[in-house]
Amino acid sequence: MRARYLAGCIGAGALIAAFALAQDKPAEKKTDGAPDQKAMMEMMQKAATPGEAHKKMEPLIGTFDAKVKMFMDPSKPPMEESGTSENAWVLGNRFVEQKYQGTFMGQPFSGIGYTGYDNVTKKYVGTWMDTAGTGMMISKGTMSGNVMKASATMPDPTTGKMSNATIKMTVQDKDHHTMEMWGAGPDGKTYKMMEIDYTRKK
Repeated sequence: MRARYLAGCIGAGALIAAFALAQDKPAEKKTDGAPDQKAMMEMMQKAATPGEAHKKMEPLIGTFDAKVKMFMDPSKPPMEESGTSENAWVLGNRFVEQKYQGTFMGQPFSGIGYTGYDNVTKKYVGTWMDTAGTGMMISKGTMSGNVMKASATMPDPTTGKMSNATIKMTVQDKDHHTMEMWGAGPDGKTYKMMEIDYTRKK
């Protein structure tokens, strides 16, 4: 019995010693191709840090008067409306929040949108919601110089299906920028649906 007890103690001691030695050894590198925890944390931190692409949106920050032209029918003159856009950085300068107040067909109109840059996909991403509907427009694109071009999708209340649009935003200077949007007309051909000129409110 005593010999069996001593053997058990020795065995337990060996396991404890092996465990302690294992804790003292540096972590072995993963061999399955997956990054280790430290590398993963570094990648996540890099993805979460605003950079130069975000700084390119700085001219959009502030309060702007908006002059809106809406081409309901490509063969007819546009409807003209006006409004005010208040743009501010949110979430630590990761996204620009746009709050818009104006009129649409003579009725009060408001909208809210977010635009940012995704460090992972290397794309500018955006969302837009307003009181003219209950759906959401989602866009993604790239920026070259002072021009941002994006593709967008949104629900079409006339068909009940998703529709596509192309958006172009041009930043003339820190006080002026323009947004243009193209989509399919009644005949299926692409035409300019909207143009908004923003001028910084003095």
